[in-house]
This record gives sequence, C-alpha cells and structure tokens, in this order.
Amino acid sequence: MKVSDLKNKKITVMGLGLHGGGVAIVKFLCASGATVTVTDIKSKEELAPSIEKLKNCKNITFVFNAHRPEDFIKVDIVVKNPAAPWTNKYVKMALENKIPVESDSSLFFKLTKNEIIGVTGTKGKTTTSTLIYEILKAAGKPVMKVGIGQVGVLDKISELKKDTIIVFELSSWRLSALGRHKLSPKVAVITNIYPDHLNYYKSMEEYLNDKKYIFKNQTASDWCIINQDDAKLDSLESEITSQIVKFSKNKINSGRAVYTMDGAIYFNNGIDEKKIVDIANIKLVGSHNWENIMAAIATVSIYDIDVKIIKKTIENFSGVPHRLELVRELDGVRYVNDTAATTPESAIFGLNAYSEPIILICGGSDKNLDVAEFGAEIVKKAKGVIFLKGAATEKIVTAIKDNLPELEKFKSFEVVDSMAKAVELARSEATLGDIVLLSPGAASFGMFQNEFDRGDKFKEAVRALK
Repeated sequence: MKVSDLKNKKITVMGLGLHGGGVAIVKFLCASGATVTVTDIKSKEELAPSIEKLKNCKNITFVFNAHRPEDFIKVDIVVKNPAAPWTNKYVKMALENKIPVESDSSLFFKLTKNEIIGVTGTKGKTTTSTLIYEILKAAGKPVMKVGIGQVGVLDKISELKKDTIIVFELSSWRLSALGRHKLSPKVAVITNIYPDHLNYYKSMEEYLNDKKYIFKNQTASDWCIINQDDAKLDSLESEITSQIVKFSKNKINSGRAVYTMDGAIYFNNGIDEKKIVDIANIKLVGSHNWENIMAAIATVSIYDIDVKIIKKTIENFSGVPHRLELVRELDGVRYVNDTAATTPESAIFGLNAYSEPIILICGGSDKNLDVAEFGAEIVKKAKGVIFLKGAATEKIVTAIKDNLPELEKFKSFEVVDSMAKAVELARSEATLGDIVLLSPGAASFGMFQNEFDRGDKFKEAVRALK
C-alpha cells in the first residue's frame, strides 16, 4: 500500500478519543487526501480538546453520541481505535460487508518497507523501546520512535527515510490488528507476560494469543527476543520460527543470550562472552529494570554495535517519565511517580525497588486482576497507604485486611477522590527518609483521563507543596 492509495477514499475513523491517537490518525488521513468520517459515542463537548486539534483539517464529518451503520458499510476503509474490540457490532458489520478494518499499527506496517523493531510485553515496553532507540541513536543509526508512550504513529510516516530503523511499541490491541492482516515486525521483542486487561479479554489465553502475533508471521531470517525467566514465554519457544535471542537473570549456556552474572550483564553471541555493564553503574531503579536492559542489549546485538557505546548509553539512561520517576525531594522525603504501574505485579515491582519506608498511593479502576499478592506486599513493605477511589481499591483493601493480624482487620483506610488530597495526606504521614510512591496497581479511568494524566496530576500536586 502507498499513501497515495488513500487519496479520495471514504474512510471512517472509529473512536476519536482524548489520548491523541485518534487525532493523529485523522490528521494523517486528511493530509493524504481521504474523505474522513469521525464517529465516537462521546459527545462533542467531551471531545472538544481533540476536535480543537483538527480545526485546520478539511474533509471531515463528525458523528457524536452514536455510531451509524452507514459509516461502516458505505465506506472504503474503517480505521478502528486500537481498544475497540473485534467483536464490536459495528466492526463486525464492516467485516461482514467486506470493508477492510485497520488500526494505526496495521496501516503503518502496510505503508512502509522500513525495518521495524516491535516491542511488546505486559510491562517494560516503553522503557525497553526507549533504551533500544537511545542505543541505536548513539551508534549513529538512522532510527525513529513510533507509538512509544504518547509518541504518534501514522504522523511519523512522512518523516521516514529509506534506511530508517523503526522502534515501535506494540500493545496487545495493536498486535491484534497486525494478526488480522498477517503482519509481524522484522525484530520482535517480548519483555514478559502477566495478567492484564482482563476487563477486555475473556481469558489470559485470549490476551496471550494477541501478544503472539508479534512473531506469528515472522520468517526464518527474522529475530525474536524473549525472556527465558518468564514461564509463559519460555513455553512459546516451539511456536517461534525466527532466530531467537534469550535473556535471563541466570547464566544461559547455549545460543545467543544476554544474562546477569557476578554483578554484571553479559552478552554471548554463541561463541564469545562479553561483559556489557556492571549492575552497580546502572541508574535505573529496581531489579525488574535489569530485564528491560537485557532485552534492549539482546535487540541491539543484532546490529553489531560497539560494546562501549551500549555500556555508555545504559549507564547514562535514567528512565522515562511515569515509571519510578523521581519528581521531587522535600524535607528529606522523596516523591516518586510510578503511575504506569497499572497492574498489581508492576506495583509490586515498585514497592520492591526501594529499601526505605514507603507511603504508598494506590488503587483506582478495576481490570479484573487478582490483587491478593499485591495486598500481601503492601502489608510487608508499606509504612502507610492512601487509596484513590475506584472498584479496584475495594479489592485491594480486602486483600490487605486478609494479611493483617486479627486485631487490625477492622481498621479503616483513607480513600480520596483527588490526587491533591492523596499527596496532602501522604505528606502528613511521611517523615525524614521516607518515599511517597504513586504505584497504583490499577487502571486510572474514572478519576483521570488515563494513567499519564494521573501521573501529571501527581507531579502537579507534589510540585505545589510548600
């Protein structure tokens, strides 16, 4: 497919949203000469910030508060929001009428011949993708970030050069669209698999099946980077037809591999073992980030980059926003933003990243995940807890009480309906040497637009402290 093929096509964009992805899709399609219908179940007032960003675009028709059948059967293409399920009746209506249904990821893959490094996993996608990008950039490779965090997708097409390497963060939703169109990246990276999005998927098997599309359509000359320590990923090895590079916190004795040994990270190309970096020199907080670093090393090893460049880039890399991000130190208390910890497992990583006493801010909306272990870890690790309102909060409180001594099971917990109040209470509880940690272990919807908005509100509240 060429961008010019979109000219004069009638295209429906399903789901404008407020997170920027829908806006990027519409801008790209309009710039390509398509006639675009944007349909969203939200109202014009709710979508005002996104609509404002499209004020200079021509050939757009907006449909608010509903979806209309004609917008899915009397068009040339439907581009759905990544989070819209394939079981949605309007998506099914389009497919039944032989109308192609795309997402930003599938269109991007079809519109470029560039080499793509795709990065997926339940946690660590953004950190791993960013570090891969930084190492390739430091090595002088022509490289571009796509879909990482809040970086756009289709709007990057115009910036591509013939030899640009693309580092693309791929959610399970974006991968589901690639699977539908039998597409996989040249290099597939899978950081880990934990339960997630079970408010969207019917089962873990369904979730894992979408994740597997990252390698399902690879060829024997392609590459797949996998975490050997993750039992679910290790069991998938027989399904992978591309060349495999493994990483682990334990030494791997055969094949291309990255692993930790004697306080350092090593790479073995199958013949020679090379020390890459001492763990003591890594700035990233938390041992879980060793896995992200190893995944990045395994990926860039394919491009024959000088070890000194890899080492220096890793040692200078301090992380990305919203992931164990130090916001401020005030009166001897550190305030850390880990809003991207939207699952119980990732919040546990946050708790275990520090040896200092922790005042935890957690809770939010529910993704149908098991919080039992999170509750047990909070009792062990947190000096105090403040909860953000939401359905997941009730489950976490129950899990905490299940791990308390009998006499403490009836204690009450503070649940707040604003981030400013949560930060205020945390400050009142914290003493010299403590860490106030926002690591929610839950989704953000209800109180916030998304997890990034939640993190921004935390940073605003912390910076406002006198």
